[in-house]
Amino acid sequence: MTLYLSHLRLSRRPSAQALAPLLAPADPAARKSAQHNLLWSVFTDGPARTRDFLWREERENSFLTLSSRPPVQTDLFEPHQVKEFAPTLSPGDRLDFQLRCNATRQKRGDKPQRVDVVMDALSALPPAERATQRMRLASQEGRAWLARLGKKSGFLVQEAEAADYSTEVLPRHRGPRKGQPQFGILDLTGRIEITDPAAFLAQVAAGFGRAKAFGCGLMLIRRAP
Repeated sequence: MTLYLSHLRLSRRPSAQALAPLLAPADPAARKSAQHNLLWSVFTDGPARTRDFLWREERENSFLTLSSRPPVQTDLFEPHQVKEFAPTLSPGDRLDFQLRCNATRQKRGDKPQRVDVVMDALSALPPAERATQRMRLASQEGRAWLARLGKKSGFLVQEAEAADYSTEVLPRHRGPRKGQPQFGILDLTGRIEITDPAAFLAQVAAGFGRAKAFGCGLMLIRRAP
């Protein structure tokens, strides 16, 4: 399957900039939903189409996407920069990576539930300790989660560190903050070793973790020096 890695930037034309408050609202939850709809506009081709692309925001109004079809050019965007994504990999190759993900696991118990791995680890600490331990646990739990995924996805984790960890309210849930459903956004950087190129590339195409509609799951890779 051919994949395309694209750089998309919101148009600087006055007509597009006039829509900026709608296309990129200040509220974080509304922003994620609006960005998804904005990018969906260049990939959908009918009501039966299901999402077949991953995306992440690089800078304000600037996005990277990985898709099975090239994005359609519209007046809302500057000319797209599109290139085929078809890396040639062999077992033993080492890759540096960046990954923005929603890392979750199934938590066992009387009522099994899916939990964010970092939120769950933080909830086990006394509230007074959570701020100081936040990034340490983000790195620890993020690396463990990625290592588990790697076992079935054709890679070994050599290094992984959390560059950032934040939480956001699900876009469809507004109102009082207490009790609002949230999801974690974990930015991991590091190095992996490829064990099964086909399995790894299939995982890259499918995306890592959950919340893919909200800008998570796209792993960026380059060969390690």
